[in-house]
Amino acid sequence: MADTVPADVAPAVTRAPAPSSRPAGASASHRLGSLRMIWRFASHYPGQIAISLVALLVTSGTTLFIPWRFKSVIDQGFGRGADMAHIDRVFYGLFGLVVLLAMATAVRFYSVSWLGERTVADIRAAVQANLLRLSPGWFEENRPSEIASRLTSDTAQIETTVGSTVSIALRNALTGIGGTILLFVIAPRIAGSLIVAIPVVILPIAVLGRRVRGFSRASQDRIAEIGAMVVEVLGAMRIVQAFGQEAREEARFAGAVDRGFAAAKQRILIRAIMTALVMMLLFGAVTLLLWTTVADVAAGRLTGGSLTAFIGIAGLVTGAFGSLTEVYGDLLRAAGAAERLHELLVERPDIAAPAHPVPLPEPTREHPSGGLAFEHVGFRYPTRHDLPALHDFSLTVAPGETVAIVGPSGAGKSTLFQLVQRFYDPQEGCIRIDGVALPQADPAAIRERIAMVPQETVIFAASARDNLRYGRWDADDASIWAAAEAANAAEFLRRLPDGLDTFLGEAGARLSGGQRQRVAIARALLRNSPVLLLDEATSALDAESEQLVQQALDRLMSHRTTLVIAHRLATVRAAGRIVVMDDGRIVGQGTHAALIAQGGLYARLAALQFSDAA
Repeated sequence: MADTVPADVAPAVTRAPAPSSRPAGASASHRLGSLRMIWRFASHYPGQIAISLVALLVTSGTTLFIPWRFKSVIDQGFGRGADMAHIDRVFYGLFGLVVLLAMATAVRFYSVSWLGERTVADIRAAVQANLLRLSPGWFEENRPSEIASRLTSDTAQIETTVGSTVSIALRNALTGIGGTILLFVIAPRIAGSLIVAIPVVILPIAVLGRRVRGFSRASQDRIAEIGAMVVEVLGAMRIVQAFGQEAREEARFAGAVDRGFAAAKQRILIRAIMTALVMMLLFGAVTLLLWTTVADVAAGRLTGGSLTAFIGIAGLVTGAFGSLTEVYGDLLRAAGAAERLHELLVERPDIAAPAHPVPLPEPTREHPSGGLAFEHVGFRYPTRHDLPALHDFSLTVAPGETVAIVGPSGAGKSTLFQLVQRFYDPQEGCIRIDGVALPQADPAAIRERIAMVPQETVIFAASARDNLRYGRWDADDASIWAAAEAANAAEFLRRLPDGLDTFLGEAGARLSGGQRQRVAIARALLRNSPVLLLDEATSALDAESEQLVQQALDRLMSHRTTLVIAHRLATVRAAGRIVVMDDGRIVGQGTHAALIAQGGLYARLAALQFSDAA
């Protein structure tokens, strides 16, 4: 349950605006939908909701019944001939009510707090599960650091609302409604006059509430901006200090904090005005009504006990309705938070499996898997529509063939890897793996046939074992060590304090660059996929590390279809075929010697890197 989106939450498959672009003054139906999202998750626990409601009814009822019982004490306990036995029974009953109130309050607190924690946990899990299905291109347009802030600060707001604010709101509503009924029982005429004042109170709540919600959304956006900035700057602390930008980053953060404070100040001001206005209207109305009640007591139309009960219950009713104004402000903040999370929850991936995916053919001895074909592919990145990344690109790679891709920066080399893994779909042409067009296959099946060793190795803040078996999570230790041996990583892994159980630190901080690269190669070996993508896996390494990594890569490339992106031509001289790219097009193909003989871009690049290019 925690990792699935409720069926009635899923929208039509359309692309929503970027999370941060939703206007604060969204439609009423959208606001209602955002709050319904919270209810849908909470409604998965009807038992807990029922317990909470029963506890709320008991606490509200006992709170109102206590001043009602004092009416009997005052009317019968003051004066001659008082029935002390009856009064004793009343006080015994009051003590019982106090015990019941205390127990019901404890049950209410536990049940609603549990419900709040559980609801938020489910929302976080569902949002994260949906984010994991979104295409990488979506994260180019939406900052992951801001999304992380939503999963923390916005869910914390919802947790407070479900686990506390809603409970308080329901308790106050029940107290106000129940108290109003008792007021009519005690003094119908006076209570009727009190009811007339309620619309006067509701009007400013409705008018000012709209403004509070808009400012709440703006305040939460500013908080998300602060969180995103913290993640970004702390993650690049070495660069910040290396370039002496501490003062600038301090000023930039202070500016974001000030913007957050300004947004919060507007929200607080409107809420303060709303609270003061409502409290003044409510308590002013009660004061005027009680003023007239004194005349009824003097004339004998109302007993002293009834007056006492009326005052006590009227105070509870007034306090309950007055508190609803503050609760309403909290609910508006929760609505803003829910709206922001709802946007993430309903976002649909651009890249998804078709309704009836075509299965990829099983490999045979005669027809091994791993064949790739680019057929007249044209592609533009979503964030760069005016700048084509590939023009009419065609390339066929046979199973087991090694093809090196070279060219200047911006030539489109990395774009090929993005498209092969179907992180994007080309606007023109078609890409096939083992004869199947990528849009016709399940993206998970496509990626299962591909292993990648990136230029910038990703090491998770986890153990060495978990980082290695990320390529195949069910791998046993024997398979892990075999892959580590083949990747020239076993020696340094054995020297780690706790072996495979050693925590590698944030981004693999406990490993050198060469060691991180060999972990990535071992991960790809464990993957054991027929297609291998190497993105300049030996760049930025010293000579010794490069030799060890290159040996591991030679083992990894054996009997696999391999595409190698290389900036340093020394790493591709032995490739069976070299494809030269420039400006999204193929401008040359052949062996190293043939391309040197042809002249052109490859020969010029080689002349820059080799003194003996000829």
